[in-house]
Amino acid sequence: MTPPLPPELPAILVVDDEVRSQEALRRTLEEDFEVHTASNAEEALAVLEREWIRIVLCDQRMPGTSGVALLRQVRERWPEAIRIIISGYTDSEDIIDGINQAGIYQYLLKPWQPEQLLLTLKSAAEMARLHAENQRLAMELRTAAPVLERQVENRRGAARRRFALDAIVRAPGSPMHGICALVKKLSALDIPVLLTGESGTGKELLARALHYDSRRADEAFVVENCGALPDQLLESELFGHKRGAFTGAFEDRIGLFKQADGGTMLLDEVGETSAAFQVKLLRVLQEGEVRPVGAARPIPVDARVIAATNRDLEAEVLAGRFREDLYYRLAAVTVSVPPLRERPMDIPLIAQALLDESQAALGRRFEPLSGEIIDCLVAWRWPGNVRELRNEVLRMIALADGDSLSASHLSPRVLRAGEAAEEPALNLLGELEGDLKTRLETLEARIVRESLIRHRWNKTRAAKELGLSRVGLRSKLTRYGLDKGD
Repeated sequence: MTPPLPPELPAILVVDDEVRSQEALRRTLEEDFEVHTASNAEEALAVLEREWIRIVLCDQRMPGTSGVALLRQVRERWPEAIRIIISGYTDSEDIIDGINQAGIYQYLLKPWQPEQLLLTLKSAAEMARLHAENQRLAMELRTAAPVLERQVENRRGAARRRFALDAIVRAPGSPMHGICALVKKLSALDIPVLLTGESGTGKELLARALHYDSRRADEAFVVENCGALPDQLLESELFGHKRGAFTGAFEDRIGLFKQADGGTMLLDEVGETSAAFQVKLLRVLQEGEVRPVGAARPIPVDARVIAATNRDLEAEVLAGRFREDLYYRLAAVTVSVPPLRERPMDIPLIAQALLDESQAALGRRFEPLSGEIIDCLVAWRWPGNVRELRNEVLRMIALADGDSLSASHLSPRVLRAGEAAEEPALNLLGELEGDLKTRLETLEARIVRESLIRHRWNKTRAAKELGLSRVGLRSKLTRYGLDKGD
């Protein structure tokens, strides 16, 4: 038989062979409970079969089956029901022996007091509610555990694929091939690695690839920018703190090193740390333990440390701004990441990958980058490296009309193929080859082509900007061999 839904009020079954006792208990309990009554064990079992009973309040002395005997049956068939016995006898051996056998929650003596009885039964009802809630949560956890495990494993797999060394965009002949091969070797060795290179060259991407290709891949990868916080906050962030260690420390805090226990800790911009903090960091690397701010003793941690910096740490050591012993602790192996200008063959692939990533995030589709756009991108020196390249891709997307991107949407400095907007024309002339006439013609051809690109090859607008007639512009296009197809 399918049990009914539980009532809004907790249901209690009063079992007593005396009608007056039943009625007295009903009047006392009916405001806080849904009261059911029975005069003997047979009636009580029938009620339990059809109702959702949380508490069974039973008199001990009844004709036929005693209260303790009845509650033994209740325990076997409805173990979630709270069992309470009432008796006027304090020395009954049946009661004393049956308390454990029947799992009796409370033993009440007659005559009972209404206030005491209500308090006992409300406590019993709350315990029954908590027990039912715990059972429900346990069931949900058992049901959800396999799903959660699959979700966690799927996320881990996605992270491994996303940050795999093979996922790092690079062209044939790129210096990144040698760097990725080195990182592949280092991933199998649990040693500190120092990543150096300009900001935006992909040091964090390499650090993640190193982590997800290592035996620590299933554990945490934690990043902290050491140059973003003052010493006290950085110490608390990395090492943790105890409650009351300083103003605002209202509770204990686990530091990032402890969060990375078993995994990898990336200390970004480590060259920005102060001499005082470098001493504390050195102890962590030497001893394999951290001391939370305000703690009496250190705690052990097992985190692989990868450091990254855009500074020349060797020069910083010689200048006395970085501790030599810490440098050698961090730089078991140094990996230097080249800037984007030293690997121009990667620029088209990275730009297209950034476009594909943005398309997926925005839910829009664009045509592949044109040769005209690629020429401009490759010619620029990219002082901001990949971050600057990403901004250019986003700029083109923001200014695009429809699904087509145009070189005219690039920043002026990039559109001028690597020549800064404020750079005097004389500097450009100095870099050109040939006699004066040849140099001036080359410069004129560049200016005409730039104007055409900026106006998306609208000859009328380009001629107006250059102060030429359409016939004059057409003549120069023919003279210099300029055509959109070229």
